[in-house]
Amino acid sequence: MNVRDSEAAAALLSAAGYEQAASEADADLVIVNSCSVRAKAEEKALGKLGLLCASRRDHPGRLVGLMGCMAQRLGEAIFKKIPGLDFSVGTRRAGAIPRLVARVLAGERGLLETSSQDEIPDVPDAHVEDMGFSAFVTILLGCNRRCAYCIVPDVRGREYSRPAREILAEIAALARHGVREVTLLGQSVMNYGRMNPVWDETDPPSPGGYREPFPRLLEAVAAIPGVLRIRFTSGHPSGCTDELVRAMASLPQVCHHLHLPVQSGSDPILKAMRRGYTRERYLEAVGKLRAAMPDFALTTDVIVGFPGETEADFEATRTLMDEAGFDNAFIFKYSPRPGTPAAQMPDDVSDEEKMRRNQVLLADQDRRGSALNEALVGTVQEVLVEGRSLRNAERWAGRSPGNKIVVFDPVEGLEPGTLAKVAITRAAPQTLYGEVVR
Repeated sequence: MNVRDSEAAAALLSAAGYEQAASEADADLVIVNSCSVRAKAEEKALGKLGLLCASRRDHPGRLVGLMGCMAQRLGEAIFKKIPGLDFSVGTRRAGAIPRLVARVLAGERGLLETSSQDEIPDVPDAHVEDMGFSAFVTILLGCNRRCAYCIVPDVRGREYSRPAREILAEIAALARHGVREVTLLGQSVMNYGRMNPVWDETDPPSPGGYREPFPRLLEAVAAIPGVLRIRFTSGHPSGCTDELVRAMASLPQVCHHLHLPVQSGSDPILKAMRRGYTRERYLEAVGKLRAAMPDFALTTDVIVGFPGETEADFEATRTLMDEAGFDNAFIFKYSPRPGTPAAQMPDDVSDEEKMRRNQVLLADQDRRGSALNEALVGTVQEVLVEGRSLRNAERWAGRSPGNKIVVFDPVEGLEPGTLAKVAITRAAPQTLYGEVVR
């Protein structure tokens, strides 16, 4: 989501006549796009802002700005933490950035714009000409779930779904400029269309008979010429309806992969987290997806060390992860966020124990990922080619429909954004290796 917001900010500044610098060292204006989900993310952003303001010794006249969740959360306090910061722009206010930069250039300093909870956000178009073959498209902003540990509803606001016509027009323009894969974004993306109308009576009915807004949107995106793959994130078990599962299984463009955060495998901890489901309900959703799509790939988020998490709670998370069979998991040590209900709970799991549990789950996932990937050796995967591998410039890489990284030797005629069939010859916990099949 922050990548998409950064693209929007860059597009707005380009449209206002500014030129994107080749590197940070060359830039006269640097904007830090911040995240408040974890304390460490804010600490890194504050450190970076301090270094940028100090860099004016070698780069006189450089402007430094902040945007995103931390700007929204801290408000005026950010200027006390970072003396010399020129401006700060909260969530849903990316459209204000060119105007604020112009005011700073005219001599003003310490400018702040944040959004209200009821404000309908603008979602500026990115430069479709420069998007490459893969693009993020925001379809839902904000979040209404109010998980106990999460600050997102406070900094991102209430849920708002963009009109379907607006989304489809954006994706059609991206496809005309060479985008072949779109990832639909929302904090709870399967809630799309539940809080405000997104289709109207003049829109054509769903050819597949979908009544729910999100499956209907997937069907409409799949019908856009040039779109080869559709992904979406992040999911919630409540969104795994029969219609959603049918759409994922029947629409060829929709990848058989879902990022479905679980956070814990313990019912008492899930209740304390206010996640809105039980262990059994989560596994039911997983079972429904796997029954419809035997090749389905599942990734997740897990928090260790949430207040009150006992060793038994932790072991319940371990057993759920094995039962769900996650292809990958992003595991985080709990850190309290100011203003959340969980911040009022005793943070009673030590840092050492959080680290131990984190390492145990990472080792479990390596074992699980190795076994799942080894089972793919000998299969042929359809890979969307991304270009040179980040770790070995002599080899190329891409992603399978299950979002697994596949590394292979390049062959003549293969270009980024095209599909290639790759025979898998070797596997690692997070990576597959193979050869292109002609």
